[in-house]
Amino acid sequence: MKFLLATLTTLVLFSAEAFIPASSTNARSIAKSSALQGAAGMDAYEAQMRAQTGRYGVATVTDNYKSSPRWRKKTKQLATLGPASSSFEMIEKLFLAGADIFRLNFSHGEHAQKKELLDIIRQVEEKYDHPIAILGDLQGPKLRVGTFANPDGEILQQGQIFRFDLDEAPGTNQRVRLPHPEIIEASEVGHVLLIDDGKVKLQVVGTGPGYLDCEVVVAGKIKDKKGVNTPDSILQISCLTRKDREDLDYMLSIGVDWVALSFVQRPEDIMEIKRLIMEYNPNNAFPPRVMAKIEKPSVRSLFECICYCFCKQKITYILCCVLIVSALWEVLFKRLLNLVMASVMVARGDLGVECQPEDVPILQKTIIDECRKQGKPVVVATQMLESMIESPTPTRAEASDAATAIYDGADAIMLSAESAAGKYPEESVLMQQRIINRVEGDPHYSAYLQSTRPKITDGTSTSAIILAARQIAKNVSAKCIASFTVGGNTARMASMKRPEQPILAISPLKATCRHLAMSWGVYPEHCPEDQMNTDNFRDMLWVACDIGKKKGLVTEDTDLLVVTAGFPFGTPGAANIIRVIPAAGPTFWDAKL
Repeated sequence: MKFLLATLTTLVLFSAEAFIPASSTNARSIAKSSALQGAAGMDAYEAQMRAQTGRYGVATVTDNYKSSPRWRKKTKQLATLGPASSSFEMIEKLFLAGADIFRLNFSHGEHAQKKELLDIIRQVEEKYDHPIAILGDLQGPKLRVGTFANPDGEILQQGQIFRFDLDEAPGTNQRVRLPHPEIIEASEVGHVLLIDDGKVKLQVVGTGPGYLDCEVVVAGKIKDKKGVNTPDSILQISCLTRKDREDLDYMLSIGVDWVALSFVQRPEDIMEIKRLIMEYNPNNAFPPRVMAKIEKPSVRSLFECICYCFCKQKITYILCCVLIVSALWEVLFKRLLNLVMASVMVARGDLGVECQPEDVPILQKTIIDECRKQGKPVVVATQMLESMIESPTPTRAEASDAATAIYDGADAIMLSAESAAGKYPEESVLMQQRIINRVEGDPHYSAYLQSTRPKITDGTSTSAIILAARQIAKNVSAKCIASFTVGGNTARMASMKRPEQPILAISPLKATCRHLAMSWGVYPEHCPEDQMNTDNFRDMLWVACDIGKKKGLVTEDTDLLVVTAGFPFGTPGAANIIRVIPAAGPTFWDAKL
């Protein structure tokens, strides 16, 4: 049946193309897309994949980028790997379905398993000649209550007084051990403790040496080893446990591109991981970028961390991705974010624990808007397509939720258990891709991005070149903006402006290309320096044309590219050249262009 359906789909594609002029590439693509949408579920995906792969299953130069919507999207996709997605075949399918970044969760599994997954990702990257980013996620400290004498736990009633202490005796209906003296020392009267993701809420009414007396605000059952959240307290503990340090060393040894740091509260946390990364390889000018998950709603903590990153940004080489989890930051977020070189991940699960559910959508939109204004890549994560863990299709509410994040202008959206442990990892990634392409094809999406396009006012030559490139590309209807970059800053700044054209980022460094996999609208391409004559700009223009054709961003000889570069090449912030050229090359020009 699948073979018959695929055959019929192919016939429809050829029939549709027969009525389309050879020069009408866009119409041809639309006809293909429409025919593919006629097939059901994964049959359509399989037909789509066959349409874009060559005789031996390797993507061809032309069809790989031109036929499949996977290569036309601008919003990036981050997929978590796990038991359901650990084979080469499945990881390849997730990549072809749309995944741009893969997350390795070090909370589960052995080191050898992570290395095996990383090797597979690199094989897929080499097979399709397309940079793929790898995020290593550290577990961080886990704050949990002790155990109870009753294996079924205890039910706490609203209004009762319950004590947390350091006594190792099994817990009762009146007390339980809290094996974290830092929480007891940091908590004050009026502070809130949340148990089991907020299912039980208590408020501190009394403190003493080694104990906290709390009033139960929200009743519920409390069981062995349930998690504790302390939204009002700054805990004097390191965000790096012994396990995290071992995992970090291993991440650095195998070569991940990003490191996600949990439980960041203070500048010292960032200093600590920066020191460890730099000590591991002092000569590495482009180490993994650090994703700092700031899970505490302390204004002082946020302010100190952001100020530290800002002051040290030029020497740390660390891109901090801030995980926002508190409504208390809404007022200060705009003022504080512009002080730091930071990217942001909005994890709605954590947001929902430490603030009201109705606040989450507003915070998401506020954070995305401000990140775009500051040019910081922003990722929306958690419970994106939760029902697809068990179901081959999402709920309509989940589809709308994913679309909302895209409409808001997020750089990337993420899947967790859906792709790591669900029954339908391939379908969940493909569903995200379908939603992305549908939203990005909506005129409302383009209109919103244009109406909220941030201003660049730092007065640098790089900013002027980027502004000019976007405007020129729009005026001459260029097919893409090509940017030669070493560290990726020029491409990230171009992404900030959300141009209508895709951004082709050409870099001699694989690390830069993989970092740029997180940025909206950027098509990174690794081009070794020995393959481009950086002393001859005309030769570099030929490289831009060749790569643009390879990626399918330009197809006709008269298609225009707007190319930016900086000389001396390799000098940070030296974007100072802009050129409009046709795909036929810098020596060709048609009077009609």
